[in-house]
Amino acid sequence: MDQPTKKIQVARLAGERPQESGQPSRAEAEAAVRTLLRWAGENPGRDGLADTPSRVVKAYEEYFKGYDQDPVEILQRTFEETEGYDEMVVLRGIPFASHCEHHMAPIVGKAWIAYMPQGRVVGISKLARVVEVYARRLQIQEKMTAQIANAINDVLKPEGVGVVIKAVHHCMTTRGVNKSSTDMVTSRMLGCFRDNPATRQEFLAMVD
Repeated sequence: MDQPTKKIQVARLAGERPQESGQPSRAEAEAAVRTLLRWAGENPGRDGLADTPSRVVKAYEEYFKGYDQDPVEILQRTFEETEGYDEMVVLRGIPFASHCEHHMAPIVGKAWIAYMPQGRVVGISKLARVVEVYARRLQIQEKMTAQIANAINDVLKPEGVGVVIKAVHHCMTTRGVNKSSTDMVTSRMLGCFRDNPATRQEFLAMVD
């Protein structure tokens, strides 16, 4: 076993995120949080903030764990014993929390996924996990919508895929223009969901 691989395995066993080439250490990340606290006018050494850098780094490991996960691997286990089922499969209202790559502010919303199987289906929990993988990265909603649809389309090779996401962006609801009642809707339609208006409308009716 080479030394880099061994280090990665040791880090995972210790519950730490493996450090790749050029990636700051955990200590460096915590020091950066202390710098931000000082910049905000706080004293990172006071009792209430003494453990905050460690907590923030641990939270970031959770917020951005999608970088360590592979959506293709998640979708590859499929089932072919469907008794010829060829109608739409829809998973509705999948909740997610992501972060805007422009301000690192939360994006909180729900996703609707539909696909028209062509000989094989995937467990519905895998669809929810694909949403989670892409959500747990720095994102813009448009890209996340396309990534989810493209991954399902590339791996399952169905007749078509539809994805709709509705989300609230805290980068505009709690800062900037401060429009708290605003949400954003994006969609990505592939195959029969793009080409067949009736199929598209059937899916969108389930979303509404």
